Amino acid sequence: MARDYYGTLGVSKDATDQEIKRAYRKLAREHHPDVNPSETAQVRFQEISAAYEVLSDPEKRRIVDLGGDPLAAGGGGGGGGFGGAGFGGGLGDVFEAFFGGGAGGSRGPRGRVQPGADSLLRTRLTLEECARGVTKSVTVDTAILCDECTGSGTHGDSKPVRCETCGGAGEVQSVQRSFLGQVMTSRPCPTCRGVGETIPDPCRKCGGDGRVRARREITVKVPAGVGNGMRIRLAAQGEVGPGGGPAGDLYVEVIEQQHEVFVRDGDDLHCTVRVPMVDAALGTSVTLETILDGPTEIAVDAGTQPGSVTVLRGHGMPKLRSGTRGDLHAHLEVVVPSKLDGKQTKLLEELRRLTERDHAEVVTNGSQHSGGLFSRLRDAFSAR
Repeated sequence: MARDYYGTLGVSKDATDQEIKRAYRKLAREHHPDVNPSETAQVRFQEISAAYEVLSDPEKRRIVDLGGDPLAAGGGGGGGGFGGAGFGGGLGDVFEAFFGGGAGGSRGPRGRVQPGADSLLRTRLTLEECARGVTKSVTVDTAILCDECTGSGTHGDSKPVRCETCGGAGEVQSVQRSFLGQVMTSRPCPTCRGVGETIPDPCRKCGGDGRVRARREITVKVPAGVGNGMRIRLAAQGEVGPGGGPAGDLYVEVIEQQHEVFVRDGDDLHCTVRVPMVDAALGTSVTLETILDGPTEIAVDAGTQPGSVTVLRGHGMPKLRSGTRGDLHAHLEVVVPSKLDGKQTKLLEELRRLTERDHAEVVTNGSQHSGGLFSRLRDAFSAR
């Protein structure tokens, strides 16, 4: 069943070209993705653009008035031959596979209104911004709808005309010789670039493209828990297509900056805490300024050994779409003093006398020990 192009634009079948153009411009302003980003509006804008493409072309409009559909497969819904339901361009596909072009049957012109390309830009975020979520304003250089012609590409009340080079087919044919004999191939028309029509009086602002380059400020809502390399999709915020076609999507890629304290591993955070040897032996606590929880106490148990790790459950990064968080791993690095004053040296000499049973030794695999050096240091200090 043929589509109701007149109904799509809300005009009668005897509407003038100017009435059709005014109706298109009014609806395009209302439903263009730059103005209305909803998916319903995108579909509606495609329908409006297709209807205007048909009704602004005298030949296509004539097909509609005869009950056909010029955008349907086969042109006007006609019958036999290579353009009908039988072969449906099958021979063209075969010859194209061998020779890079179509055989006798033309695929017809492509629509002047085309979807826009997707765009990609990158934004740098701190670890705190990734953890809490943030609203960022980004600048993108892109193609937007021409507000002078509303995407039609024409100046004033002018309209596109059939291409004289290809006769509106959007393709030109040439004959090539091969081992199979003479083969006719098709290629896009160089004059109209495959559209099938040209614009003799183009828009002064966009030059007939229906879009112009511009710099836009876009607000991006970054959810809590995003990580390096993740992309946020903004529907219909990319480039407007040729002929004012629906805009593509904009992808914002997150570049996470290195943090001075924490290293991220998925949803977990890692940091290094330096503990003096005496504190490791006797036990202490360390205050750590965390990303989301503020100052947090980390307990260093008496007898803590070098390389010990304290895990704070649920103190890591938020997990996307789960409401939970990863863990914080505090790696304890025991610091042995390299320079001692006289009093410190005497105290350690006394400690060595009290722990004279300890001495440097090579540890063999499978050796069993009653306790490490720091455990014995703790016991020695406790005995005093």
